[in-house]
Amino acid sequence: MNTTTRIGVLGAAGRMGRAVIQAANAAQLAVGAAFERAGVGDVGRDALELAGLDARGVIITTDLAAAADAFDVLVDFTRPEGTIAALDACLALGKAMVIGTTGFTPEQVAHIETAARRIPIVKAGNFSLGVNLCLQLLETAAAALGEAFDVEIVEAHHKHKVDAPSGTALMLGEAVARGAGKVLEQHAIYERYGHTGARPKGSIGFSTIRGGDVVGDHTVMFLGDGERVEITHKASSRLNFANGAVRAAGWLAGRKPGLYSMRDVLKA
Repeated sequence: MNTTTRIGVLGAAGRMGRAVIQAANAAQLAVGAAFERAGVGDVGRDALELAGLDARGVIITTDLAAAADAFDVLVDFTRPEGTIAALDACLALGKAMVIGTTGFTPEQVAHIETAARRIPIVKAGNFSLGVNLCLQLLETAAAALGEAFDVEIVEAHHKHKVDAPSGTALMLGEAVARGAGKVLEQHAIYERYGHTGARPKGSIGFSTIRGGDVVGDHTVMFLGDGERVEITHKASSRLNFANGAVRAAGWLAGRKPGLYSMRDVLKA
């Protein structure tokens, strides 16, 4: 990890933004700039103080261009519309970007892919090291268990999460599909209601739970006749995601344009 990388944090006043600042501080990476959307009450406050650090000197602003000299990589865990606006600013400024936002439309995903031809981007539905290990395990399990086992992905998040299934659940589904030699969208079932009939053979089901302050729980169930295999990841702190994002930011600085994943980061 390049410890000279200066990080800009989008959504700096939010829960994930504060966690990213804390993680960067622990990793001895400088937070050079902090941003929020116009109208957020914490604009003008010191982001380091807001994150509970003893350090001071990074004021939350709304203008990425005005702070262009203060950061090398922008880390973003906000919402799709904010991410796309920030991406366009990073394109104009020639800045790298780490994207942890989920819930993009296909058009927005295509926009990110196009932008990656000009700037380096790490995009992941989950930056946790444990989740990325689970992805490898799931590919192996899906390949070994085959069509004899039904697959159901159950995820739970806090009541404030606005997209479903979670980006992590979709990543897990993609890993299962890869292991089974399938295309996820041709086999995924996202909703069940009423008289659904028997489960289609080879389908990959998703079940969503929202409530309370759950940081993120995911279980992939391989359900066979007389036995089942479950691979579970439970997050108890947002610092898991923030630590991975900071690691990705340090890795990304100076890279060639391209769309990278956490698998690329962890292989380095």
